[in-house]
Amino acid sequence: MPNLADIFAHVDAHRQQWIDQLIDYVRRPSISAHGTGMAEAADFLRARLADLGLDAQLAPTPGWPMVLAHRHDAPGKPTVLLYGHYDVQPPDPLEAWLSPPFEPAIRNGRLYGRGVGDNKGQHLAQILAIEAFLACRGALPCNVIVLLEGEEEVGSPHIADFVRQNRDRLAADLVITADGPVHDNGQSCIRFGVRGVVSFELRARGAKHDLHSGNFGGVAPNPLWTLVHLLASMKNEAGEITIDGFYDNVLPPSPLERAALDNLPIDLAAIKAELGLTQLDQPHDRPFYDRLALWPTLTINGLHGGYGGPGSKTVLPGEAVAKCDIRLVEAQTPEEIYAKVEAHVRRHAPGVEFVRQGSMAPSKTPLDSPFTQALVDAVTAAQGASPLLVPSMGGSLPDYVFTKILGIPAFVIPYANADEANHAPNENLEIDRFIAGIKTGAALLAYLGR
Repeated sequence: MPNLADIFAHVDAHRQQWIDQLIDYVRRPSISAHGTGMAEAADFLRARLADLGLDAQLAPTPGWPMVLAHRHDAPGKPTVLLYGHYDVQPPDPLEAWLSPPFEPAIRNGRLYGRGVGDNKGQHLAQILAIEAFLACRGALPCNVIVLLEGEEEVGSPHIADFVRQNRDRLAADLVITADGPVHDNGQSCIRFGVRGVVSFELRARGAKHDLHSGNFGGVAPNPLWTLVHLLASMKNEAGEITIDGFYDNVLPPSPLERAALDNLPIDLAAIKAELGLTQLDQPHDRPFYDRLALWPTLTINGLHGGYGGPGSKTVLPGEAVAKCDIRLVEAQTPEEIYAKVEAHVRRHAPGVEFVRQGSMAPSKTPLDSPFTQALVDAVTAAQGASPLLVPSMGGSLPDYVFTKILGIPAFVIPYANADEANHAPNENLEIDRFIAGIKTGAALLAYLGR
């Protein structure tokens, strides 16, 4: 087994210095949706990686640049691609923050600031792991590619084309992403997949402008009712999505996946209490983690039209819009699901306009990957406890570009606390988890080199 005592001691000795570096990094806004600070953040990362002796470049895209860096110290050893993203969510609503989102503050062992957990603290931990290894050993035990994206928070619209066009520069044996929270019970985990997503709008129109509901109610069609009936035709009260062929490519879990899902700890009563729920969504008998890993969803994100302000306004709206998303599981594709939803809309409400928006394919790596045991051993060595194996997370990341375009396994190993509040006010990262993330990143390199 690799001896990492000197590297772990180096991390501990530089604890405050590296916390200060994280504070400096989080202090730099990089909001992709607004274009705020993006070029500056990319330049900062490129210079930081170059200072460590990596061949670091800014790789242009039609949007914000990729930060791409290489170091090949170990011929014949695996090459690991470390993915992350330097863009962050907008900080709104500002009034809900206890301290300004880009003025990082430490409270009760946590660092608060926009992007600290999602994803700056996590990929900085990977970079600092490289620094620790080089400081202690002078070389890395495996080969490393660092890819940091600037558009993950806006749906990664350019990463697929970038990966297709740069296969040689991204030639690796596996991908590791440090992103998202650990399990709710605080236990580390390795996630082997992500769900995909498609987003769309349904637009219904009635009269050319809003009308008086007394003068024209029962005369002019109400587009809100049109959407209500259409949406009701897509999902029944038992929780089944009733779009023809929707479940055609939903696959059962493998025996290893079934065992892993059954092994995940769960406190349903605590989850319902925290969310203020008395019951879970239909179907009620579906196991909790099966819902997130094995099943697609249809969500109405918002339904808009007419008047929603205080008091009463007897208006018959002239138009209405529903915003929706569908989470996809492995073997479903965005194009397949878009086509099936579009056909359903034409059949049930041909006057409604169907508007495709962003999409991302799902991704899955087998639990019996040749790299699984090395990753488990590395996390255990760094954190003193073995990680949970999670077949798929409920959210979406652009892992499909690695598994489906490059054809290599992709793993998500999160370093953030379960209550990091990513995408919400008061986003935070437990400082001890940040330090543990650096040690875990170093152990991952060592065990892959083994």
